[in-house]
Parts: sequence; structure tokens; C-alpha cells
Amino acid sequence: MLLVRSIIVYAQSLVECDSVIWSPQNVHDTEQTEQVQRRYTKRLPGLKMLSYIDKKSRLNIPSLELQHLHTDLIMCYKTVFCLVDVKSDDFFQFSTVVTT
Repeated sequence: MLLVRSIIVYAQSLVECDSVIWSPQNVHDTEQTEQVQRRYTKRLPGLKMLSYIDKKSRLNIPSLELQHLHTDLIMCYKTVFCLVDVKSDDFFQFSTVVTT
């Protein structure tokens, strides 16, 4: 569906832009970013009467909060394995325990 693709290309990309840097720290900030996607899905034809959760499941799109978490995890991976120019020692302290 073209409208779903436009959500991904426009709304999510704007909210995700550098989200590792400005990542929402409290519930209010997370709700404000989620409101972007909520307002957009409200305008989709044929889905007006559905709840936001039902719209997301029908359109097969994740919440922006989940996408922020995904982006943060990718950044952690890149930092730990030196794929970005950031010192991992500034952010992580590796355990010396070798048993699990």
C-alpha cells in the first residue's frame, strides 16, 4: 500500500533522524514522537474507526518506540565492534567473568 510506504519514508524517517543522539528520555517525549505516527495513521482511508494498535497491526508497522530501541541496539553493536568512530570504553565496561 502506497500510504504505508509513505509512513515509513516520511514520518518515521523524520522521527528516527539521529534518534540515537536525541533519544527520548521520558514517557512524555516518547508519547510525543509516537503522536506523529498516530496522527498520520488516523488520516488513512478505511482505518478511521480502528484503534491505533489495530491500525499498526493491520498495516504491519512497529511503534516508533520499538524503532528507537532497535536503532539504539544497532548503535551499541556498532560501538562495541568498533564500526563507528566512538570509543566503546566511554560507554561500556566489559565484564572480566568468562563463565556464563
